[in-house]
Amino acid sequence: MFDVVSHAVIGAAIEVHRALGPGLLESFYERALAHELGLRGLGFARQVDLPARYKDVDLGCGYRLDLIVESAVIVEIKAVQQVLPVHRSQLLTYMRVGGYGIGLLLNFHSATMKDGIVRMVR
Repeated sequence: MFDVVSHAVIGAAIEVHRALGPGLLESFYERALAHELGLRGLGFARQVDLPARYKDVDLGCGYRLDLIVESAVIVEIKAVQQVLPVHRSQLLTYMRVGGYGIGLLLNFHSATMKDGIVRMVR
C-alpha cells in the first residue's frame, strides 16, 4: 500500500510541477498538490500538528506536517535551490516522531520534478 500511495503522490507532484513550474512559494505548491490529490481520490490532511513529547511530557505542538496522504505517507514540500541534509533530517525526524514508515521530500524549485523527489523509508 505504501508504494502505491507514494507513487500516486509523485505522479500528482509531477502534474503540479508541469502546470506551474518552479519559482512559487511552498504554500502555493502545497495547496495545488492537495487539490491534485483530491482530484485523484486520495485522502489527505494538510498542516497536521505532530505533538512533541520528551520523557513522557507533552511539550505541545512541536511540528507541523505539510501533508499526510492516506494516513500513511508524510509529504514535506520545499521550494529551495537545493535539498540540504537538514531537510532530509527534518523529514526523518517527522517520520520517527510520528511513527511513519515512508516520507517524500518534494522540492518544486527543481528544473524537473523528477530531480526534486527524495523518497525516504524508515
